[in-house]
Amino acid sequence: MTPSRVFPCPTCGKSAAFTPENPWRPFCCERCRSIDLGAWASEAYKVPAKEEDEGDPMGSKDER
Repeated sequence: MTPSRVFPCPTCGKSAAFTPENPWRPFCCERCRSIDLGAWASEAYKVPAKEEDEGDPMGSKDER
């Protein structure tokens, strides 16, 4: 039997077992999983975008 791996829940920080017995992994409970899903749905998590030059839609330099 392999030892269970325990990690902090990404939402609340409580210990959460990363095992098949935990149906909400990597979260500690269904509530924390739902909170995270709600944050994604409301677009609370965003990837920063780099501003591109408006004259060149491909963002590359003129290579002529």
